[in-house]
Amino acid sequence: MPSANASRKGQEKPREIVDAAEDYAKERYGISSMIQSQEKPDRVLVRVKDLTVQKADDVVWVRARVHTSRAKGKQCFLVLRQQQFNVQALVAVGDHASKQMVKFAANINKESIIDVEGVVRKVNQKIGSCTQQDVELHVQKIYVISLAEPRLPLQLDDAIRPEVEGEEDGRATVNQDTRLDNRVIDLRTSTSQAIFRLQSGICHLFRETLINKGFVEIQTPKIISAASEGGANVFTVSYFKNNAYLAQSPQLYKQMCICADFEKVFCIGPGKILSFICLLIDIEMAFNYHYHEVVEEIADTLVQIFKGLQERFQTEIQTVSKQFPCEPFKFLEPTLRLEYCEALAMLREAGVEMDDEEDLSTPNEKLLGRLVKEKYDTDFYVLDKYPLAVRPFYTMPDPRNPKQSNSYDMFMRGEEILSGAQRIHDPQLLTERALHHGIDLEKIKAYIDSFRFGAPPHAGGGIGLERVTMLFLGLHNVRQTSMFPRDPKRLTP
Repeated sequence: MPSANASRKGQEKPREIVDAAEDYAKERYGISSMIQSQEKPDRVLVRVKDLTVQKADDVVWVRARVHTSRAKGKQCFLVLRQQQFNVQALVAVGDHASKQMVKFAANINKESIIDVEGVVRKVNQKIGSCTQQDVELHVQKIYVISLAEPRLPLQLDDAIRPEVEGEEDGRATVNQDTRLDNRVIDLRTSTSQAIFRLQSGICHLFRETLINKGFVEIQTPKIISAASEGGANVFTVSYFKNNAYLAQSPQLYKQMCICADFEKVFCIGPGKILSFICLLIDIEMAFNYHYHEVVEEIADTLVQIFKGLQERFQTEIQTVSKQFPCEPFKFLEPTLRLEYCEALAMLREAGVEMDDEEDLSTPNEKLLGRLVKEKYDTDFYVLDKYPLAVRPFYTMPDPRNPKQSNSYDMFMRGEEILSGAQRIHDPQLLTERALHHGIDLEKIKAYIDSFRFGAPPHAGGGIGLERVTMLFLGLHNVRQTSMFPRDPKRLTP
């Protein structure tokens, strides 16, 4: 007779066989081995945004993140997210999925990356929580490509919840510091995806528009021998046996290129506005007789960008507005241009006390923006003829009024996005203005010398990309539109 142990073993073996037989889908799910470029499967992955009714009944492969999962009896509902698009997926016990496969799907950690094979099915009732509302994916295979840790530093649903809704319903929202400390997670939200895709569009439209206008894109030095604005708030770096400074603006080099007969130039690169490191789009252009030729060219460039955003990025604009509602951005053609004295008159009429040569404070800029919107129904305008006393040394004085200058700022929703001017192209006048500002002439000798061999009249300006993005979308914090912000308190991540 067989021993008791032998008998138990004999009983156990059939159970194992039965268990394995019950999980008839075991080859259809699991955790894949790490992708180390060891093979090239003949498989086409379909984008989530392309899962529409036109693909109904097609069998497709999709790679996406697990946004949410919800088990219900013998089935599991997943929301699969890819960038700002998502689709509902269903894993249900049947010919292709076993109970074990449903349980496996339900237990995949949020934010894990998975490959799914499934059939696209048209749904009778729209799935309001997903961007792909008319279809769902009936899963036949599911493999984990990269498993996320079970505990996330923030929940993406909390991160896209409007603050007002969170306050009213008592549900969680995510504050700005938590977002920035965990930026790699925060950037996955549909809102962040939309913001930075629109911002990429702004860069593309700038290049497209300016190149079509005959501008040449240039690259300028990022370390220089003297502070570019002659100010005290500069970044000093050790440069071999000498000190150098991080360039806060390509201003001086743009002008040199104009003197070198490039006529119209622009560059896109890091710069500094107040204490915030940002991306600047700098423009410089020679003109014939009046600097307004340049003002009109820059204003038209921005108008073309606004039009391009409204035509090409409605999906992104609508995505952001769900979390941060605001009125659509308005602008006029041609662009409204006010002189500084007109702005002072409007502010004084509203009860603001200001001297003729006083610069606008941020609150007064915002108030002026509201007054302009009420009177002219535009969010975008140019403010011309600033007081000479509040502009940099290289700004051309107004020939008719020595207290004014040929300088201008451009505003969106009451906040400055561009500061510019006609530059002094005469070396003698430039030297006088530099001395007036207390600048060491030796440190800007190369700059002044570039105007000694014939320099055309020219003007330009610098545009803060993050500010344009923020104000076009009606957001309230420039850190929302800076992918990895840098300010006096933040150097990471």
